[in-house]
Amino acid sequence: MIVKGLFDCGVNWSVTGDAEQVDKFNRRLVKVTKHHADECKQLLSLMGIPYIEAPCEAEAQCAAMVKAGKVYATATEDMDALTFGSNILLRHMTFSEARKMPIQEFHLNKVLEGLELSHKEFIDLCILLGCDYCDSIKGIGPKRAVDLIKQHRNLETVLKNIDRNKYSVASDWMYNAARQLFLEPEVTNPDEIELKWLEPDEESLVKYLCGDKAFNEERVRNGAKKLAKARTGTTQGRLDSFFTVLPSTNMASKRKAEEKNTAKKKAKTGGGGGGGKFRKPK
Repeated sequence: MIVKGLFDCGVNWSVTGDAEQVDKFNRRLVKVTKHHADECKQLLSLMGIPYIEAPCEAEAQCAAMVKAGKVYATATEDMDALTFGSNILLRHMTFSEARKMPIQEFHLNKVLEGLELSHKEFIDLCILLGCDYCDSIKGIGPKRAVDLIKQHRNLETVLKNIDRNKYSVASDWMYNAARQLFLEPEVTNPDEIELKWLEPDEESLVKYLCGDKAFNEERVRNGAKKLAKARTGTTQGRLDSFFTVLPSTNMASKRKAEEKNTAKKKAKTGGGGGGGKFRKPK
């Protein structure tokens, strides 16, 4: 299933030198027009692949489909699929094999368990970190944001307790409106959506792709045959049959282990002038 949205929003996690961030900004350099979208829809129709036009955010529509049990997961590079409430998020699904990037699977319930937050508190955390609907608070980074939400549990209480001289908050900071957009996004009711896969139209695909677009006819016909063959399969394979499933790690346990190791290192280096050995005087 393909979902087309009007916007490309995401929680802004700033990491210097992050390859994923570089890839994200590279994709933003390409301007997608209505003509491109129409061409994609035409191609998908010829391939027999169903698609949905989201009235607003594509991730919000995908999240609604996942929660309704219509699809298995939301496949996107934008982490805000979790903010919209998608139970399962898949990343790197469209990365080329040459990049050697394993597919990442996130489960919202495990994320919330690891952070020890409710979904509404998680939404407030994402807003505090920065989203496309309103600015973040300058000076509050990821660690500080998590600490504030865990301590105060909501943005209203955070605003009452932070030092306004240290942290500048805009007078028109629309955090509440952003919260409502995550909680009640504009989506098409999943119950009204029927995902119907059709037979690919091989001749029309050849005509469409091998004319002005100059695709190789043999490759197009081979691709159409693969689509047709997949349609005749008696049993649909599980999604995890397409990639290697790595063992999951408990976020809370991992964090506690890291804190324990940090405490041990501090104990070794503390009080002795940078960790030097104490020598008994002769």
